[in-house]
Amino acid sequence: MIWNWELPNWPKLTFDPYPLALLDKKFLLGVGSASAHLKMIDEQEYRRFIVEILSLEGVESARIEGEILDRESLQSSIKKHFGFATTVQLKGGRESRMAELLCDVYATFNEPLTHEMLWRWHAILFKGVATLEDCGKYRSHPEPMQIVSNRYGSSHVFFEAPPSSRVIEEMTQFISWFNQPNKSGSILGQAALAHVYFESIHPFEDGNGRIGRVLVEKILAQSVGRSILIAVSHVLEKQKKEYYFELGKCNGTLDVQDWVEFFAKAVVQAQEESLNLLYFLIAKSKLLNALAGQLNARQEKVLLRMFAEGPNGFTGGLSAEKYVTITKTSRATATRDLTDLVEKGALRKTGELRHTRYWLNILTAS
Repeated sequence: MIWNWELPNWPKLTFDPYPLALLDKKFLLGVGSASAHLKMIDEQEYRRFIVEILSLEGVESARIEGEILDRESLQSSIKKHFGFATTVQLKGGRESRMAELLCDVYATFNEPLTHEMLWRWHAILFKGVATLEDCGKYRSHPEPMQIVSNRYGSSHVFFEAPPSSRVIEEMTQFISWFNQPNKSGSILGQAALAHVYFESIHPFEDGNGRIGRVLVEKILAQSVGRSILIAVSHVLEKQKKEYYFELGKCNGTLDVQDWVEFFAKAVVQAQEESLNLLYFLIAKSKLLNALAGQLNARQEKVLLRMFAEGPNGFTGGLSAEKYVTITKTSRATATRDLTDLVEKGALRKTGELRHTRYWLNILTAS
């Protein structure tokens, strides 16, 4: 098979930006909405939002590669970076390395991409990993860099990247393209191109997917002149099969229309989810401020636990039994506390008798 990088016009990946016009508009409106709402919260809440988004992105990006990170440990490492106190014991290793990578990408979003920056990210991600020969540098092995599936006793080569001897030349060209102003006519299209272009070169021995996805965050941020706090990997992990299928369709062609349209929709969906999280944190802050001094220790503990579950709250809602378990109190006290929280407007109640459930009484949309 002839791979995309072997075609005469490589690396001129092409697509029609017209079908993306509405998605680009929606994305830019979302950027404006996020900026306006972030001004409504204090510095501490703003940093909490950053921690939530970065940790979600880190966990899901690793999950795409089949690596499971401990979210609490990852969050604690990120919190430490932003000066938050944390009682969670850091596990180190993969979580701390991912946290360092995400925080570095966030802090340097407006700096031009360089070989040295990419090497630093790779060194962070694989620091102390003895099994990796080329850590903090592009791959140098003479063997072909292949993506292979081994199933039912046979192997199938899905893709073969350019040989290691060509990587420095390919990456120099990629970096030059990446740092140019948007030439594609579409912000989302440019981000989609950056990802498929980088993955086609596959410059590192390992970690190409994770670094390729943080490059998406960087190019979007540079396009709008501010950090883009969205967890694209969260959406891609949920659509993992389609993600790899659309990416794989680009292996032997320079026409990447289907990929670009798929990826643009995924970015907009990720942005919508991050906005919902932001609205949730704003609503949380307003509710807790309104109830300051009106809650007993049990009620405060349960509300904070519910907020910690995120916008969707407890699966199936909060029951009196769950309240008893969390607070170690009696059923009668739990019932009084819950009734009081409903009367104060903190919770809303659904169902009757053993089907009674309680939900956070907040709006998560602007």
